[in-house]
Amino acid sequence: MAILGIDEVGRGPLAGPLVVGAVILPDKKPDWVNELKDSKKLTIKKRELLNGIILNEAPATGLGWVSALELDEIGISEALKLATKRAVKKVQQCSAPFSQIIIDGKVNFLAETRIGEFVSTMPKADNLVKEVSAASIIAKVARDHYMTRLAEEYPKYGFESHVGYGTARHLAAIKEYGICPEHRKSFEPIKSMVGFTRETINKKNTTGIGNRAEQVVSDYLEKSGHKIIDRNYKSKFCEIDIVSVLGDNIYFTEVKYRKSNLYGGGLAAIDARKRHQMEFAAKYFLTNNNKYNNLQPLMAVANVGGDYVLEDWFVLDFN
Repeated sequence: MAILGIDEVGRGPLAGPLVVGAVILPDKKPDWVNELKDSKKLTIKKRELLNGIILNEAPATGLGWVSALELDEIGISEALKLATKRAVKKVQQCSAPFSQIIIDGKVNFLAETRIGEFVSTMPKADNLVKEVSAASIIAKVARDHYMTRLAEEYPKYGFESHVGYGTARHLAAIKEYGICPEHRKSFEPIKSMVGFTRETINKKNTTGIGNRAEQVVSDYLEKSGHKIIDRNYKSKFCEIDIVSVLGDNIYFTEVKYRKSNLYGGGLAAIDARKRHQMEFAAKYFLTNNNKYNNLQPLMAVANVGGDYVLEDWFVLDFN
């Protein structure tokens, strides 16, 4: 009877994604299975070793990711459900059969799905059930690798050491430098610092309609060869929807969504005051991100129509 083991990593950090692992182990258990246990009880070297073995030899593995932005939009409870569903979907794509699902903890994150009835929840399963231990390991290693790469992009926060948790060093860095796009605004103490509410997020065009429009533009830019380096970049004074790099140029794109052009398209909202704010935001970004100072800065505006179709994307003079 094959078991699908599920465990999550990253429920409590102040930054970075939530990751859920899902694993089915071989029917005939090889010797390495005996070495599996809760990822937190393993050394980094041992986790890395077992992670490679699991990914190579397990009949099915899956990882479900929920970004910090998504987590802020829907809340931690819904994020856990979403990440679990995404992980299970990856496993199902492997076409490996299973007849039982065991989730670490007390909550059935698949209760509302068609396979919810096959789920058993078990506290400490990550140390008691080998499939759950394996899920814990691949999720932990994947998230740690992500946070290490993130540390290269945002070196001031020390993500490589605390992987986003609220250590004294991390809290001190937040106090000194503010937050980056990977921080969870719905988590304290950041929530109080930035005055986060989900209503505020909607007003600031980072969820719902605005987020969908920005994603359309982001996808377009990536297909056009741009590397997206920031989304919803915020300082104390300004905000930039999308920051991207193409060749020797860095683009600061303002996304405007309109249900119709009855009162003017997106460009109609870019008056002199807004343009000044955009230029100030771009210069502020460059001042605080020295590695991009050698790139030619360009302002851009994207118009997205009522059906979430990119109508046009065009560059403005920066000065």
